[in-house]
Amino acid sequence: MKSIVDTFFNFLLNQLYRIGQFGLFLQHSFSSLFSTQSEWKETAKQCYLIGYKTLPLVGITGFIMGLVLTIQTRPTLSDFGAESWLPAMVSVSIVREIGPVITALICAGKVGSGIGAELGSMNVTEQIDAMEVSGTNPFNYLVVTRILACAFMLPLLTIYNDIISMLGSFMGVNIMGEVSIRLFFASALSEISFLDIFSSLIKTFFFGLAIGIISTYQGYYAQKGTVGVGAAANASVVISSLLIFILDMVAVQISSLFS
Repeated sequence: MKSIVDTFFNFLLNQLYRIGQFGLFLQHSFSSLFSTQSEWKETAKQCYLIGYKTLPLVGITGFIMGLVLTIQTRPTLSDFGAESWLPAMVSVSIVREIGPVITALICAGKVGSGIGAELGSMNVTEQIDAMEVSGTNPFNYLVVTRILACAFMLPLLTIYNDIISMLGSFMGVNIMGEVSIRLFFASALSEISFLDIFSSLIKTFFFGLAIGIISTYQGYYAQKGTVGVGAAANASVVISSLLIFILDMVAVQISSLFS
């Protein structure tokens, strides 16, 4: 019985320690974001790695998403004689909700795991300690640059995903009929307001911040050994994905107040 109580209290103390550690990490991160010592060259490099190299995966996913959504929805709208609403329905669904969330989840899986594993391996091999000894600020160079890159690139990737998804939807519409691309996009964009686009970009910015903060934290404080690197990569994906859904729920509640 005593061993069970000791185990529980050790677990509780460890979790409290992790919460405090994350709080200090978060405070250090936000204070460093507005520092004049930001590594802009490294930030630009991370933007390239996060943004450009994620384009193929985001594009393929977005195209298939738009195509499948159109094909699956068309029979239901046809039953109600509302087939002409298909482009508008698909565009609103993609811009408001599906596009931002799917893009963020892709980045959480690809980018988040990569950052967690990269910083975790650097921590395990003591490269971060070596940077501190050499006079380099490892926090600004490794953490802040990746957080900024995630926050900057995710809205751009979301716009790219939305456009490719609409092209996929256009192809889906033309499988069972013939609609000009001008008519399709005129109908699709007719129901999209500025608030839809603005709220989508704002919440993807916070999605990017969440992915960058969680993945860098997990990697920066990874446990020693190869097991710790794998655990950091796994935790980066799982926690980031969960946080994306929570932030999206909050964003939907806030945006509904202005609609």
